[in-house]
Amino acid sequence: MPNDASADIANAATTVETSDPLTALDNRRTMRMSPLLSPALLRAEHPIDPGIAKTVTLGRRDTVDILDGRDDRLLVVVGPCSVHDPAAALHYARLLSEHAQRVSDALCIVMRVYFEKPRTTLGWKGLINDPDLDGTYAVNKGLRLARQLLLDISTLGLPVGCEFLDPITPQYIADTVTWGSIGARTAASQVHRQLCSALSMPVGIKNSTEGDVQVAVDAVRAASASHVFPGINADGLAALVTTSGNPDCHVILRGGSSGPNYDAETVSDTLSRLRKAGLPERVIIDASHGNSRKDHVRQAAVVRELAERIATGEHGIVGLMMESFLEEGRQDLALGHRDELVYGQSITDACLSWSTTATLLDELASAVRARRGN
Repeated sequence: MPNDASADIANAATTVETSDPLTALDNRRTMRMSPLLSPALLRAEHPIDPGIAKTVTLGRRDTVDILDGRDDRLLVVVGPCSVHDPAAALHYARLLSEHAQRVSDALCIVMRVYFEKPRTTLGWKGLINDPDLDGTYAVNKGLRLARQLLLDISTLGLPVGCEFLDPITPQYIADTVTWGSIGARTAASQVHRQLCSALSMPVGIKNSTEGDVQVAVDAVRAASASHVFPGINADGLAALVTTSGNPDCHVILRGGSSGPNYDAETVSDTLSRLRKAGLPERVIIDASHGNSRKDHVRQAAVVRELAERIATGEHGIVGLMMESFLEEGRQDLALGHRDELVYGQSITDACLSWSTTATLLDELASAVRARRGN
């Protein structure tokens, strides 16, 4: 539980005054500034124990081994589009953890646990930003809920994957994360490429929303290099960050406005682009988004086609992503009416049901076993 001091920090706020002509020069459109708890305080409140540390360490090791070809299993990142209900997410995690153990000889399963939701225009921005789903933006509460959920899932022995959107957020949760991702809307961002170069886990970077693969290839190359950039330290203070570069970044093909891009020709072309850039030849396919033409049901057809190609030994596909939750589909969120939501159903992108997901995981595992026989 947060201590009194941290609660005071969370509740304190400063209203920007514009009566001072000097202040008015700099804050014409800033209505309010509220203190944010420090990463060090959050980590102290919700610490990692040795069991969780083992889950993260082994998850990262296995993921890197798959990316580098030392492990012939398939990496599968699967879970809700975004987490809005920690209880339902933990329920899903228990089911996934049990299933992951049954197919662990063929699949390395990482649960998708996304807390930050990039928006094309407007909408709910995720559990960290608005944990009460009512527009109150209790970010300190959201950070606490997010970190605790990551710890709870890791306690099951199930590695977690998160998308990093705000460059400050990783300081609060990155030590619990096995695999990270950078979304299609931020793949071209210098800020996010620099962030990737600092992160301690493998990071997948998606092609652009239009379907531009070269953007992701360039991002992987940039993230592999050393950078120096402004950030914050564990105490929440401004700091200059110097990185060594991240050699474990990779491309995610997610389709785009021009259509799907999981076909063998595009995969081959992507591997060629990586080779020309002097980068490891490895690709993860996102079965959702543009590759399913935003039809969650079609994810199953994408996965099954990829399973057939994997079984026959197609080179370069090291992993898949699926959007999946307890219940199929999605529902609309009315701010302030969270009690009316269907339990275990997405409020962002539509997802596959758990039952369908379990079947697809079994089919992917069978494909990997068949590949070994070829």
